[in-house]
Amino acid sequence: MSKVNAVEQTLLLLSQSGAAEELSEIKRGIEKESLRLDARGVLAMTDHPLSLGSALTHSCITTDYSEALLEFITPPSSDIDQSLQLLTEIHQYLYQSIGDEKLWVCSMPCILRGEENIRIAKYGASNIGRMKTIYRLGLGHRYGRLMQTIAGIHYNYSVPTAFWERWLQLDQPESLKDEITSRYFGLIRNFKRYGWLLLYLFGASPAVCKTFLEGQQHSLEQLDPQSFYAPFATSLRMSDLGYQTDAQSNIRVNFNSLDEYTAALQRATTTSHPAYEKIGVKKDGQYLQLNTNLLQIDNEYYSSIRPKQTIMPSEKPTSALVARGVEYIELRCIDLNPFIPTGINASQIHFLDTFLTWCLLQDSPPLDSDESRQCAQNVTSTALSGRDPELKLLRREGEIGLRQWGEELIKSIEPVASLLDEVNHGGSYQQAIDDIGQRLRDDSLLPSARILDEMEENGESFFHFAMRKAVEHEKNFKSDKLNEEKWRWFEGLASASLSHQQQIEESDSLSFDQFLAQYFAG
Repeated sequence: MSKVNAVEQTLLLLSQSGAAEELSEIKRGIEKESLRLDARGVLAMTDHPLSLGSALTHSCITTDYSEALLEFITPPSSDIDQSLQLLTEIHQYLYQSIGDEKLWVCSMPCILRGEENIRIAKYGASNIGRMKTIYRLGLGHRYGRLMQTIAGIHYNYSVPTAFWERWLQLDQPESLKDEITSRYFGLIRNFKRYGWLLLYLFGASPAVCKTFLEGQQHSLEQLDPQSFYAPFATSLRMSDLGYQTDAQSNIRVNFNSLDEYTAALQRATTTSHPAYEKIGVKKDGQYLQLNTNLLQIDNEYYSSIRPKQTIMPSEKPTSALVARGVEYIELRCIDLNPFIPTGINASQIHFLDTFLTWCLLQDSPPLDSDESRQCAQNVTSTALSGRDPELKLLRREGEIGLRQWGEELIKSIEPVASLLDEVNHGGSYQQAIDDIGQRLRDDSLLPSARILDEMEENGESFFHFAMRKAVEHEKNFKSDKLNEEKWRWFEGLASASLSHQQQIEESDSLSFDQFLAQYFAG
C-alpha cells in the first residue's frame, strides 16, 4: 500500500471510530523568544524589567538562557486566534513597559560586544532560582555564551485524551498511557525523517552579523562588510552555527521507545565528561556549573523535538515521563519570522498542526543508526543549502531532490488537512497547505529568500534589515495599546509573580548544596 493510501485508510478508521471529531480540540502552546536591545540596537545590559514581574514564576513572560533573552508563553489552547491574541497582547504590554528598549526580530543576534557582555539570566535567591542560573552559567562555560543569544519559537502540540480513547479502542491496549507514549514517539521518529521540510519552508536565518562570528572558524561567505551568509541557506540557526555541539554528538539518544530515550539521558546526566572536569564545579567557593556530567540536567540535551510531560516542583523531566508518560510534543526548530510582528502567524500554525498530525498518523518504524545519520544529514543540508535547486537529500531508496520529495510529502499531507478542515468546519488547513506549499515551486516566497532579497534591494546589512523590521514592529505594537482592563490584568500577573518568588525564597529550608543533592538523587 502506498504511503498516501495508508494515511487515507487511517483517516477512514478515525472517522468510523469517532476519533476524527476530537481533532478539533488539538491544543498548541507557543513559546516565543526575543532579545532585548537598547535604543541603538545593541544587546541590552539591563536587568529583566521589574515591570514584567518575576522571570522565575511569571506564567507568560520569562527569560531563557541570557538575561536579555525574553520568552513569551501562551498556555495550551485549542483556539488558534486566542493564542495569537495573547501573544500580541504580551508584546503590547512589553512595549508599554520597557522604555526605549525594543525586541530583536530575528533568530540570529547582532551587535553583541563580546561574550563578556552577554549576561546570564537571573532567577533570584531561592534554591531553584540559583539552580537555573548556575545551569546557564555552566552552558556558557561549556559552549560559549554566544549560543545563549539565539532565539526561536518552541511549538507545543498535543491531541486530546478523548481522541486517544476513541482511536485506540480499536486495538484495546493494556495501558492507555503506554500506548499514547508509544504513538507520540512514533510522531517524533517521523519528524526526524521529514522535519527538514519545516526548515525549508519556515527557515528565516540565511545571514548572520559579523559580530556573531568574531573569533570563530566558519565556511560562510561575506555578503557585505557587516554580514556573512550562505547563498542557499534557510536556517543557519539549525546549522552548526546554532545549537550543535561536539560533546553532545557523542550522546546516542534513541527515540524508538520511552525506556531507551530516558536511559540515554540518564546515562548522560550521570557520566562525567573529561572536558567539563577541567572546568570544575566550583572556583573560590562559587559554582561554575551544576556538575561535570556530559549533561548537567536533562534539558541540556538539544533536540529539534522533545517528548514532554508537565513536571512537578523539583522533578526531573525524565522522571515525569517515566511516571506519567508523554503529555505533549515540543517542536524546537522554528525560526522567528521577521516579517510577522509576533514571529508566527495562523497560516503557519495550521500547517504545523497538519504536519504534526500527519507524522502522528503515519506508520513509523524504528530508526536504526544508518537512517538516523541520514536524517541528521538532511537537516544540515537543508539548513545550509535548502534553496539550492540541485540539492539532493537522503532516504533509504537513495538520493532524491528536495523539491521532489517535498511535493510528495505535501500530497500525502493534504488528506489530513482536509480532515482537519472538516472537523473544524472551515478551510484554513487546506488553504495553509496550498499557500505554504507554493514555496516548493517558487523559492522566492521563502522567508529566507525574502530576507536576502530585501537586503539586496535596500542595500542593507543584516543588522540594518533586522533593525528596520524591529522599529516597524515596535511602532505596530505601540500604536495599538492595551485597554485598561487588560493592562491591569498583566500588572496583576507581574505583581503576583514577584510575590510568589518571594514566597519560594522564604520557604527554602535546605542549603543549596543539600537542595542539589536531593534533586539529583530523585
